Amino acid sequence: MTTPSELPAAPTVKENPSFDILYWVGCAASYDRRAQRVARAMVRLLKHAGVNFAILGKEEKCTGDSARRLGDEFLFQELATANIETLNRYNVKRIVAHCPHCVNALLKDYVQFGGTYEVVHHTQLLADLIRAGKLPAVAGASVPETGPVTYHDPCYLARANGIHEAPREVLQTALGGKSLCEMKRNRTNTHCCGAGGGRMWMEEEPKHRVSTDRAAQALETGAKTVATGCPFCLTMMTDGVAANGAEARVLDIAELLVERLGLNPPAPAAAPAATPV
Repeated sequence: MTTPSELPAAPTVKENPSFDILYWVGCAASYDRRAQRVARAMVRLLKHAGVNFAILGKEEKCTGDSARRLGDEFLFQELATANIETLNRYNVKRIVAHCPHCVNALLKDYVQFGGTYEVVHHTQLLADLIRAGKLPAVAGASVPETGPVTYHDPCYLARANGIHEAPREVLQTALGGKSLCEMKRNRTNTHCCGAGGGRMWMEEEPKHRVSTDRAAQALETGAKTVATGCPFCLTMMTDGVAANGAEARVLDIAELLVERLGLNPPAPAAAPAATPV
């Protein structure tokens, strides 16, 4: 799906056959412009930390998670079988993905078809890199203030796979030790964003959208930034914040960390003003 030109200096498995970690980019970051910014942030962090990684590029297919959740088992098995053949061909052992739906499929569904890999969410890898000293602590005085930050636990991350402390560990680093504004429903008791289980592709009753309700819970904390760790949640929370008439930012944890570490590329220089004739 993805090509190396779409990511900042992300080598493919053919270009870097001795990679240690495969970065699974996923459908969202391959096709959705907003989610592509998450992938770019993740690549910058991986390169900054000196991680030996690679991507599959055009050889990566959808994991089939949504197909299986919506009942199309044939399509799921077709995609899973093709992906497993590709992963085994490149002797992949460890995979990192920023999408909890990809993590869940690769970790729990693929094993049913002989695909056994170590699969981690990007926040787990980032937390490991922080503990190893490969990603520096944020110097509070050297970065712009973000304002109060809350974190929305994705269902497929916290509920389905019990991953909720690693994201907070990364956020604590990004915020220079400042506390999060926790929502009442958090960790394994999180509230759905409205996109899980295939609902990303279904229409909701306009007057009562799950995303609007969850965004309202985030805004009740007084947060000016809503952090999450899932491209589905990123879309739904962005729409939900807008539906609530608020101006809070919605960012993936990787984006927030890149911002706080000052790893974003400089803005292009403004074009010179035209000389009056």
